Parts: sequence; structure tokens; C-alpha cells
Amino acid sequence: MSTHLRRVARLAAARLDAGARALRRFAHGQNGKVLVLGGVRSGKSRHAERLLARHPHVVYLATGLPPSDDDPEWAARVAAHRARRPAGWRTVETADLAGALRTASAPVLIDCFGTWLSRVLGEVGAWDQADGWQQRLDEHLLDFVDAWRTARVPVVAVSNEVGSGVVPGTFSGRVFRDVLGALNSEVAAHSDQVVLVVAGRVLELSGKDGQ
Repeated sequence: MSTHLRRVARLAAARLDAGARALRRFAHGQNGKVLVLGGVRSGKSRHAERLLARHPHVVYLATGLPPSDDDPEWAARVAAHRARRPAGWRTVETADLAGALRTASAPVLIDCFGTWLSRVLGEVGAWDQADGWQQRLDEHLLDFVDAWRTARVPVVAVSNEVGSGVVPGTFSGRVFRDVLGALNSEVAAHSDQVVLVVAGRVLELSGKDGQ
């Protein structure tokens, strides 16, 4: 076998071993962190829930706005999500993801980054381009990434994959797409496993920089 082929074989073996170790850590309840990406109605939330199904107690961090009579379609979506969660799971509706992760004593499921980022962009004044909104946004994101990186419980997060479409025609659309893409990349860098769900099919992504 040539030197090049031996190098490729060693690299492939290392990748497989690293992936197996990550899956074993997660399966045994150790500090596994999994990012589940996907498009709308791709099945990403269902897959995330299955990853934590064996745990009797899970903290479900719902990042969207609470349902109201003013938006029956959103209320129906929320109700459908709640109905399929196990009885032992506790739902917490919050935008303080960093605080919730730092105080968690049970496995956590975050669903999802897209709705959370929309709320954060509104809070920091991004939609109106208020003075200093970029710095306030950076502070929110850095705080969350630090909480994710240091989390002491198994945690699964769901996020939208928004980088495959056309360039949005509005400032707000471009900001949302760019910031969410950057957040996904940063969280992925501190995750044990990253998967992409397409039409209900789960694709495991390779390590950092294609390793």
C-alpha cells in the first residue's frame, strides 16, 4: 500500500473512531451535544425528540412566542408539538437559552434556533437598525455559545438550514440568514454530532473542515 493510501486509511479510521466515541457518550447520557439541521417540515424536530426519547425527564426549551388566539395557525402548531412529547418532559417557554442551559440538571432539547434568533434580533433593535444593535447581538450569541460549549447535560438543538435558497430581497431577511448561518457553524464547532434532515432522511455530517 502506498504512503498516501495508508494516510487516507488512518484518517478514515480516526474519523470513524471519533464518531463512535461521540455517539457512545451521547447514548450513555454523558455530555453529548447534537445539532439537528433541516428545512421546513423536514422532520428535524421529530428526529431531535427521538434522540432524547429514552430519557424520562427532559427540559424542552420552546423558543417561539407563546400561542395566542390572534394566530390560530401558530397555536395549532404548538399544540401538535406538545401532544407528541412524553408526559415526563417539562416545557419551558423562554428566550434565555444561555441561562436555561447553565442551570439545567436534566437533558435539554432546544427547538429551535430560528425562532429564538428572530426574538433576539427584535430585542437588540436589528430590524430598525438601532444604534449598537450589532454589539448587543454579538453579546447574546457569544453568551449562548459559551453556555452550549460548557453544558454539563446532554443537549440537542434544532435549527433551520437557510443557506440553500436565493439571496433574500430585504435587509431583515439577509441579516436573519447570515446570522443564523454563522450561529449554526459556531454551535456545530462545539458539538459531538451534527446531522442534516432532508425529507425525513437523516444525514450525518463530517467533522470540522471536512475532517
